[in-house]
Amino acid sequence: MKKYIFLFLPLVSLIMSCSGSKSVTMNKENTSKTPFVWEGANVYFLLTDRFYNGDTSNDVNFNRTKTPGKLRGFEGGDIIGITKKIESGYFTQLGINAIWLTPLVEQIHGGVDEGTGLSYGFHGYWAKDWTALDPNFGTKEDLANLVKKAHAKGIRIILDGVINHTGPVTPEDPVWPSDWVRTGVVCDYKSFENTTMCTLVDNLPDVKTESTQNVELPPLLIEKWKKEGRYEKEIASLDEFFKRTGYPRSPKYYIIKWLTDYITAFGIDGYRGDTVKHTEENVWADFKKECDYAFEIWKKQHPLEVLDQNPFYTIAEVYGYGISGGQDYDFGDRKVNYFQNGFNSMINFEFKWNAAQNNYEGLFSKYSNHFTNELKGYSVLNYMSSHDDGQPFDAYRVKGIEAGTKLLLCPGMSQVYYGDESARPLVIEGTQGDATLRSNMNWDEIQNNPETQKTLLHWQKLGQFRRNHPAVGAGIHHQISTQPYVFSRTFTKNIYTDKVVISLDLPKGKKELPVGDVFPNGTKLKDTYSNQKVEVIDGRVSIDSDFDIVLLEKE
Repeated sequence: MKKYIFLFLPLVSLIMSCSGSKSVTMNKENTSKTPFVWEGANVYFLLTDRFYNGDTSNDVNFNRTKTPGKLRGFEGGDIIGITKKIESGYFTQLGINAIWLTPLVEQIHGGVDEGTGLSYGFHGYWAKDWTALDPNFGTKEDLANLVKKAHAKGIRIILDGVINHTGPVTPEDPVWPSDWVRTGVVCDYKSFENTTMCTLVDNLPDVKTESTQNVELPPLLIEKWKKEGRYEKEIASLDEFFKRTGYPRSPKYYIIKWLTDYITAFGIDGYRGDTVKHTEENVWADFKKECDYAFEIWKKQHPLEVLDQNPFYTIAEVYGYGISGGQDYDFGDRKVNYFQNGFNSMINFEFKWNAAQNNYEGLFSKYSNHFTNELKGYSVLNYMSSHDDGQPFDAYRVKGIEAGTKLLLCPGMSQVYYGDESARPLVIEGTQGDATLRSNMNWDEIQNNPETQKTLLHWQKLGQFRRNHPAVGAGIHHQISTQPYVFSRTFTKNIYTDKVVISLDLPKGKKELPVGDVFPNGTKLKDTYSNQKVEVIDGRVSIDSDFDIVLLEKE
């Protein structure tokens, strides 16, 4: 991955200090007083290997030197690179308050040819050893530093947990024992059983998560840990876990233990569960129970580092789930409620279609209605593009402003996939399959392209407004006016109340907007988009700006 020095040209630097760590035009006081609310979080999802290369010395490990297919090998991105961008204020400027990283655990050492050229485990979903970090991503010291630096900026860290499968089998990576995994039975997705007790694709061994029998550790791990001088320590830790919990030593509980150790060790704030529908739902109920236990242990051991009293947060990837399904996912022969089996939120695969088919009010009112009714107390994670969705909202990156407005102003959690904010290309010539979605972050465009900077500035303004106001993502939506289009969002939790008024599709120049009964006459407001101060007179505000959007907050 080419290494770039991160600089902003004047357009973007208008809203940055020289250090890039504080916003100039947004209401800074709000960030310190505003409670963090998971249901309205602004989550940044990145592929660790593709974001930023902070340490070139770890770019090649385990003799991964064969030539891969295009964008199917390790490109150099690492934990240190992400930490550098946290420190520089990149995420703060974008209004991000949670970062979801692809899995960091040690990947298979070899590569596989999937008919698309050789592929290495750069994406993190091909585990070899759940107890170790892959040196291509960095060290446990690097991860501890990342969490510490993120928390100092009010940013939560979400790791990605894989329980469903190991990495593929290669000459360097033998298959796990038959009491651990099944091979040869490929899912056909026609029933619950043919979605869970099967391999997703050929040569992706499926962990027998339904098993309750005691199994021994795989010889490959025993040999590896002895060679690394940590066998006794790992065994003692496992013995302690199984004694405390009373669980059988079955495959899922080993992996649950290994994943929740990262909570106890580093104080991470959440997990995104990978391939959730390919395991039995009780796997994740047990996983959440152990996550909660580990989080409480960490908080007791680090009382001065606890950010707030939010519980540990979990997000499910149930491929194909959409918000219109309510709390259930339908397998055809049975329905499963994952919210009742360990998850606070689910990735919403429907959002991009809703965004394409609806105007702003149709989209926003639909989502608000779901959250005030059948999904009350839960949330969904909305996205416009991702690492494995071959039909993104804006594949050719020609609707960057609209994508930002719909995603960041919609009720629910927002997932900014790395480069959504900077029009990182999603169509890369010479790639096969999902590799096209996983190009390197386009730092050079951010530095040098005025159009990229214009798009980024829009995402920054909306993102900061969302972060500063839980009402945007977690509040109740109410339309105030059709012409001009004006709506409010209100959020109340305990003694905290947050109210905002937003207007879209406005003419440039002078405009008058009703604020309903949200802000009484005489209230001093600020439009954070144009950085103008206004006052409510006769239930209205007057603004003269060159923008077609107004974001009103109490001054």
